[in-house]
Order: sequence, then structure tokens, then C-alpha cells
Amino acid sequence: MSLLNSSIAALMHLAPKWLFRPFANSYVAGESIDSALKVVKTLNEKGFSATMDILGENVNSEEEATQITNQYTHLIQQISQAELDSTISVKLTHLGLGIDPIIGENNILKLAQVGKEFHVGVTIDMENSPYTTTTFNMYEKALSVFNGMGTVIQAYLHRSLKDIEKLNAPLLNLRICKGIYRESSDIAIQDRNAINDNYVEMARAMFNGTGYPCLATHDLDLLDRLELLIEDNNISSDRFEFQVLYGVPMGDRLERLKTKGYKVRVYVPFGEAWFEYAIRRLKENPTIISYVIKNMFRK
Repeated sequence: MSLLNSSIAALMHLAPKWLFRPFANSYVAGESIDSALKVVKTLNEKGFSATMDILGENVNSEEEATQITNQYTHLIQQISQAELDSTISVKLTHLGLGIDPIIGENNILKLAQVGKEFHVGVTIDMENSPYTTTTFNMYEKALSVFNGMGTVIQAYLHRSLKDIEKLNAPLLNLRICKGIYRESSDIAIQDRNAINDNYVEMARAMFNGTGYPCLATHDLDLLDRLELLIEDNNISSDRFEFQVLYGVPMGDRLERLKTKGYKVRVYVPFGEAWFEYAIRRLKENPTIISYVIKNMFRK
């Protein structure tokens, strides 16, 4: 079955999109804001926080970047109106950074202002290495507008521990993830165990600093190490949170984290660019394919 799952996942990009909608539904909260808001409401009712992401990146025009910025503005307003426990997560290339840095900066500052007005946090997602320094710079500019800004740092980059030292501040809200982009060994750690070691050291550096780390991972072994770090150092549960992607199977681990009094935030993606995102998730977790197929035949 595992070979079949992997084969189906590898061939997804060759098939018509409609055929794989049931698989995508495991990872994507629909195409519209309304469908995603319903998912977040359900997560909140179960005791989870959320962050919402409109899928996509690398727009082709300033008009498209403006359209995405307006969609995020509407999303922030809807989150506030519905009184949901959710932030938003945005990619700077989705706001026009790849076209012109000024466009990207103007749009993220607009969202920072809207987030401030409606009391909804805004996290700037991290993209591949050409954008790392620019992302941190724009985060700090946006933080001067709204203290509810956050950003992301990648554990596989050699530079990341030093970046934490530079960014350290009481208002620092930093999601730590492993990193998904292909980067050369000159700038990125390639060994999985070494990446995990660096992740733990980055979390330790955050706990020794004054910021708020968001520990984003589905790696159960890494979660064990992080929990041990927290317990051994008596870290207060209001100093950090755990973050996971919507739909990624983790057994009962999320409930166990909640039982310990830890905040768990679920990253909820939605939008018309669902197909490409679902392919990536299914290739990472092909076992979900047999799970979905079984459920389809039960109905």
C-alpha cells in the first residue's frame, strides 16, 4: 500500500485537478474565505488557535499584488468580526516583492496597519534564501507600525542562530521551522539530524532571550526533544507555542500538548492555488492517500 500511495502522489501533477480534490480537502480549507473561516471556527471550538494563509506566491503584476493585499485586508476584517482566535500569514512575493521591493514593502506595511486597527496578528512567512535578509528587514519595519507582527526563521540555514541574536527583542514573535526550499550546502545544513540539533539550539537561544518562539514541526522525535527542553528549563507556557499544518496526521500528539497547557496553533491554508500545495503535502505524507480512499468507499 505504501508503494501505491507514493506512486499516486508522484503522478498527481499529471492528472486533472478535479480527480484529486478529495485528497486536497485533507490539507486545504477550501477556496474561499468563508470556507476557511468555518474551519478556523471549528478549530477554535476544539481549543486550537489558527493562522490563515491565502495560497500562492510570486505574482506577475502590481495589480495582482494589490488584489492579494485587498483579500488579506478583507480576511483580517472577517477574523475580527467573527471574533476568531487567528492571525494571518503572508508571503512577501505574494504581495509583490519579486516585482519590486517597494511594492512588497508598501503592501506589508498596509497589512500591518490593518492588523493593528483590527487587533489581528500578521506573520511574514519565510521564502527561499534570496529573500531571507529582505524578509527580516521588512519585518522590523512593519513591527514599528504594529507590535503584533511576526516572522519565520529556518533551522537548516547556517546563519539562523546569528539571526536570532540580531533579532532578539521583547516583541520578537518568531516561527521556527526546518525549511522546505532546496538550498546549497554552502548556506544550508543537509543532514536531517543536524537540522534537528540546530532547531533545538535555536529554540534554546529563543528561551534564553526575550522573544516568543513558535515551534513549528510535525517531527515527533523533535517534539520530544523540545518538550524535554521546556520541562528541564521550567519554561512558562506563556513564553511559546507549538504550530502545525492543517491536516497533517499526528495521532493524538496535539491533544497531549493541549493537555499539558501548551498553546497549539494550526496553519490553515486556502485559496485557488490549492492543487500545487496539496501535491507538496501528499508527497510528504503519501499515507493520507489510502486513508482518503478508504473513507470515500465507506460513504
